[in-house]
Amino acid sequence: MLGDTSILFQIAGIGIIVAMIHTILKQMGKEEYAQFVSLVGFIIVLLFVLNSIQDLFQEIQTVFFFRG
Repeated sequence: MLGDTSILFQIAGIGIIVAMIHTILKQMGKEEYAQFVSLVGFIIVLLFVLNSIQDLFQEIQTVFFFRG
């Protein structure tokens, strides 16, 4: 359970940081860089989620294919 909440806080932290950087860059008139930062943030969060889904499928596999 602790790992589940920590990944949520990590994703939220990345989202807050990316939103702040995006806002700053957009106000400076660097919209291309702002979009790039948003894309990179999305990819990082996507990797976190894919890693969690992979762990979930491994847990499901160990439950259904229990080998004593």
